[in-house]
Amino acid sequence: MAKPGFMRYVAVLIYDLCLLVALLFVATALILPFSSGKAISEPIFYPLYLVGVSFLFYGWFWTHGGQTLGLRAWKIKVLTDNHEVITWHQAFVRFIVSLFSWGFLGLGFLWILVDKNHRSWHDIASKTGLFLDR
Repeated sequence: MAKPGFMRYVAVLIYDLCLLVALLFVATALILPFSSGKAISEPIFYPLYLVGVSFLFYGWFWTHGGQTLGLRAWKIKVLTDNHEVITWHQAFVRFIVSLFSWGFLGLGFLWILVDKNHRSWHDIASKTGLFLDR
């Protein structure tokens, strides 16, 4: 299966980020009644809650067909190196390493420009990758 180009990859990131931000607004609204109208009643709980919601968003889509809405729009799938649907464990590894990829100023994502197989850090760590869905 063919790999998507860098600009397609960026388009998926932007598309999914817009969806994720909307989901995080809803997730925040859901906890407001239980926290006296304050999103950050406990400084450690709220960020962990948002990371958990983010993981469930990506993990569910990746393990159920390999496509978030952004991936589907751009006809791309997240699959194992053997072109199979990824497991929850692989989704977890992929998600955690992608956080580090962003933490290093996006270097883990930009890695696809130098890797001969066009893989990011989280692709390599989770033994997954993005493939064109044709």
